[in-house]
Amino acid sequence: MAIRVCSFLIALLLLASPLLQVARCQSDEDVATTEVVEGSDLGIVGDDTQVFDGALDPAPGIDTVCVFPKNAAKLVPAGEEIELLVGLHNEGEATLKVVAIHASLHLPFDHRMFVQNLTVQEFYNASVPVSAQATFPYVFAVSKYLQPGSFDLVGTVVYEIDQQPYQNVFYNGTIEVVEAGGVLTIESVFLVTLGVALIVLLAFWAYGQIQQLSKKTKRSPKVEVGTKTTDADMDEWLQGTAYAQSLSKSKKKK
Repeated sequence: MAIRVCSFLIALLLLASPLLQVARCQSDEDVATTEVVEGSDLGIVGDDTQVFDGALDPAPGIDTVCVFPKNAAKLVPAGEEIELLVGLHNEGEATLKVVAIHASLHLPFDHRMFVQNLTVQEFYNASVPVSAQATFPYVFAVSKYLQPGSFDLVGTVVYEIDQQPYQNVFYNGTIEVVEAGGVLTIESVFLVTLGVALIVLLAFWAYGQIQQLSKKTKRSPKVEVGTKTTDADMDEWLQGTAYAQSLSKSKKKK
């Protein structure tokens, strides 16, 4: 019975483990060399707003990078705002106008499983000339009701060149959603509790096995070996020998 319970607890422990970055990012030092666009006007649109319908292609000569400032582990507390920086490098033939940045959250094993559409952040009067680079901030927050775990974040920057819309995916990788306000999560508390319960159960099982072994040892009868039969056989075997004769003489003298 104890073995079955142990197997069940181990299975629960394995199932409770976390399920499961294909992004070009650069270090904070590299981004510090680019210009952070702060003078351009910003606009925040609702989470469900779409900037453009349908997929757009990237323009040739436009490169994007992203950085999570002071957050190399990409930890995102549920319900709290997180800022990342999107870098644009224009090696094309005309000035580009940044329209908006938006992102969405998906399950890591299947991007068709949509989790949440994040904030669309619009820009006004934000442009990047030819052979120039600039960095744009993007602030987002996942739902405070989202279960902690690993999710895939897909971030896109939309821009225009000669009034023609384009878009680049600046991030397509994993982030770790954690509970806000603390290191411990419900999942970690559950795993610790399950581990302690498993250790206690194994200790009780080992104690029971030791008790059974001790009881079997006490019940085993003691075997006494008599000496009378052995002495008689010895006398019969030595009969007629010089040792037997000397032994009989010594008995007569007594």
